[in-house]
Amino acid sequence: MSNIVPIQLDKQSSVPLYIQLFEELKKMICEDQLQPGTRLPAIRKLAGQLNVNNVTVVNAYKLLEQHQYVFSKVGSGVYVSSVQEIEEPEEPAIEDHIIKDEFYDDEDIQLMSRGHITLNKNSINFASATPTPDLFPVDDFKIALVEVLERDKGQAFGYHESNGYRPLRHSISCFLDDYYSIDVSEDHIQIISGAQQGIDVIAKALIQPGDYVFVENPTYTGAIAVFKSRGARIIGIPIQEDGIDMELAEKYIRRYQPKIIYTMPNYQNPTTYCYSEKRKRQLLELAYKHHFYIIEDDFLTDLDFTQRHGPRTLKSLDRFDRVLYIKSFSKVLMPGLRIGFLITPPEIFQKILQAKHTTDISSSGLIQRAFDLYLRKGIWGSHLEYMKQIYKDRYQKMLDKIICLENIGVRIHKPNGGLNFWLTLPKNVSATKLYYECAKHDLLLIPGRIFYTSESNSNDSHIRISYAAVYPEQIEPGIDILYNCINKMLNKTDEPDIYYSPLI
Repeated sequence: MSNIVPIQLDKQSSVPLYIQLFEELKKMICEDQLQPGTRLPAIRKLAGQLNVNNVTVVNAYKLLEQHQYVFSKVGSGVYVSSVQEIEEPEEPAIEDHIIKDEFYDDEDIQLMSRGHITLNKNSINFASATPTPDLFPVDDFKIALVEVLERDKGQAFGYHESNGYRPLRHSISCFLDDYYSIDVSEDHIQIISGAQQGIDVIAKALIQPGDYVFVENPTYTGAIAVFKSRGARIIGIPIQEDGIDMELAEKYIRRYQPKIIYTMPNYQNPTTYCYSEKRKRQLLELAYKHHFYIIEDDFLTDLDFTQRHGPRTLKSLDRFDRVLYIKSFSKVLMPGLRIGFLITPPEIFQKILQAKHTTDISSSGLIQRAFDLYLRKGIWGSHLEYMKQIYKDRYQKMLDKIICLENIGVRIHKPNGGLNFWLTLPKNVSATKLYYECAKHDLLLIPGRIFYTSESNSNDSHIRISYAAVYPEQIEPGIDILYNCINKMLNKTDEPDIYYSPLI
């Protein structure tokens, strides 16, 4: 048995310790420092030598075994494979679709993510997709909270079932049937503390180090962070106006056999694109045929300004039980409530339930009970219609104004819903530099490149602007600033001064 001492792990690094350990052991095997047939140290012993948790060693050994550098014998231990047994996993051919370990590999992006601006009364925030506080239904929710406290007393503060307060799950089941034509039993609904927790719970339950996860490219960076934390290998599939590139997706599915594909089919973030029903059905067929799951992150289907309930969800079309459906109420209700739910296929429900239990035991009982009343009394439906009208007015006001940007070469996607606009800048105008230029004039926006799985210069031609966190009277002056900054950059090549702002 080998006594592995030379390994040094950097506990300050952003790279997980088990990945570092995997790479070190892999190197030692490839350089013949560990000969074929050598038994690796016992988990507890190696963890003690390196002063790390046992789980770190377990995950590193699992990753080595998945890549066939080692093999395990039940009751005996883990052994180095012979050279001919080792098959190095083939790397994706198109590097731009692979997310790098250094997610912010561009110096400017690093500066932006670390820096900050103090918002003042003159700041115009096109960056945030969080509602302005005056839209929060404080009085209505206060009534629901008081009623719950008077009705349930101390029981409102106790633990609930790990999958959530049963009456709320029943209310959500009815809500889904009425609004989205999704027929699901309350027993397959899991209450979660927001969409981010839902993604994390799924990743914890289903993803092992080395598994492939596909994402839309560009996509929500919070999901990427979760998948990276589980040691997943992430591949971005380019998204088009009617959904992901299905031809490339199928090619990569055959090649890499992903465990999960993460999607936002309706009003995708950041592009605001909506999948056509044809592409939704194609994706479901591929999931069934190749045995992977689809995460449908749905937080903006409600905000469709042309239909009562918006475009069909992927889950409503799912005949094969391949979709894990996540819905958060944050963008329409109040973000700080952290309330949402997850629909899970029956065959993996217990795995998801166990992962949720180990995360927080159960979500807030008081909030669940209050939101149950909110749904049962029809207050949610009224509030949703109110919010749709507010956002529709802001959407139309911004759309009417940004049309002027077309005169200087900006291409505008007009989504008819959601909270954002996705703009393609004129050739040779850098979104990153535009970000700095606008920030000098107290206008905040988000350069699109941070949403891509590979931060190359070729992805620096888009910006995302949102009307969620601005008041109607701020829209026109904000677009005027944006117009003037783009126009200035079209006629000037000097580097703008660096100015910092949060990318929220």
